[in-house]
Amino acid sequence: MEQVSAQTISDAGKVIAVHINYPSRAAERGRTPEQPSYFLKPGSSLSLSGGTVERPAGCELLAYEGEVALVIGTRARRVSLEDAWGHVGYVTASNDLGVYDLRYADKGSNLRSKGGDGFTPVGPGLIPAADVDPASLRVRTWVNDAVVQDDTTDTLLFPFARLVADLSQLLTLEPGDMILTGTPTGASVAQPGDVVEVEVDSPAASLSTGRLSTTVTQSEVPLASFGAGPKVNDSEREAAYGAGQVPQPEPVLTAALKDKLASVATATLSSQLRKRGLNNVSIDGLQSTRPQQRIVGQARTLRYMPNREDLFKAHGAGFNAQKRVIDSLTDGDVLVMEARGDKSCGTIGDILALRAQVNGASAVITDGGVRDVEAVAELDMPTFFASAHPAVLGRKHIPWDIDATIGCGGATVQPGDIIVGDSDGVLVIPPAIAEELADDSVEQERQETFIAEKVAAGHSVDGLYPMNADWKNTYQQWDGS
Repeated sequence: MEQVSAQTISDAGKVIAVHINYPSRAAERGRTPEQPSYFLKPGSSLSLSGGTVERPAGCELLAYEGEVALVIGTRARRVSLEDAWGHVGYVTASNDLGVYDLRYADKGSNLRSKGGDGFTPVGPGLIPAADVDPASLRVRTWVNDAVVQDDTTDTLLFPFARLVADLSQLLTLEPGDMILTGTPTGASVAQPGDVVEVEVDSPAASLSTGRLSTTVTQSEVPLASFGAGPKVNDSEREAAYGAGQVPQPEPVLTAALKDKLASVATATLSSQLRKRGLNNVSIDGLQSTRPQQRIVGQARTLRYMPNREDLFKAHGAGFNAQKRVIDSLTDGDVLVMEARGDKSCGTIGDILALRAQVNGASAVITDGGVRDVEAVAELDMPTFFASAHPAVLGRKHIPWDIDATIGCGGATVQPGDIIVGDSDGVLVIPPAIAEELADDSVEQERQETFIAEKVAAGHSVDGLYPMNADWKNTYQQWDGS
């Protein structure tokens, strides 16, 4: 059997890839095309088996797709379905690699996302097309020796002959051109250090390409600032990993951390934040509908813009940003709203506050007004607000941004920040320091319990608050008892 060689690659004037061709992939994507559609990959993306591929610096979603590649053997122009397979010289394995971080950049052409150097490894062996039934091939993919893709070509949406005939109607297929025929379900994301292997075989003919092996490495060369940079969102992660396969990060606000933060006063947390140089992390000027109830949760954010009547028609009506974010709240969320400190209308009322509570929100916080304040106060969920006001938000506000960085009550709040509130006020805690902050706050209150006990027993605060060396020794003995 022939091997893919540098000559094979240099003969590939065109590399054409099919978007969706396997029923399993169509089901995964949630759409089944009526006709085949294609995109081009540059010949410079081809590489021999046994090589490496770089994940570009700053990118996280380098996805693999094991595929059957057809190598054109004889020139094909306007060929029939019946004659099309005869123009295929060889079958080999391919890996249609792509960086989903850059998919947005070229409006569907996939040039940068799938056209990078080494993004189309092929090989290692070439199976003569005349020796196999195109409807009885199998493609399998392994990642670090675990099978992740395994499918056959007997149920393709568009058989190989149809692809060749279809493409030949408008462009001439020359010897050496390659057609990547689509990937089955199971394509996902590879990480630096992973070894991805693809094999195409014909069990009936006992022929195989052998395993096409590619090792993923990490580039340390940043992409230039004058071109499109990586962008990642949940939609791209879902597309790259496959439906329901996106790895979920470990929660920052674990149950244990939440319990620790709930066990200490915001005054204690504030002093620990100040020790770390964070003085502007309190949301000021608010009152609570339930001042004795302590809240701990992670921030979701909503920003209001000053009302402008023409913009309100587009952004304020219907299922607007305010309603969308409230409808998407989940257990433990704290909705923090930026109303620019404007107290002259409501930013939430009883129905939407009730919806937030039903969804499991820990609290709603606004530096603007609240309507229906008596009804809102009857809810179990606390609402922190600047004032009561009967007017609807459209008097002064347009619901604008969800989950963006905002300012509320003089504090900057980012989505995912940890919010702690009680009768002393509301604090914004950066997640990266929350664990350490909680531990030190628990210790501080332990020390203050000791100090309060000694003061109640008649001791002077001199040298005790804060503790000098002697009192610290006494405390350590007390704490160990």
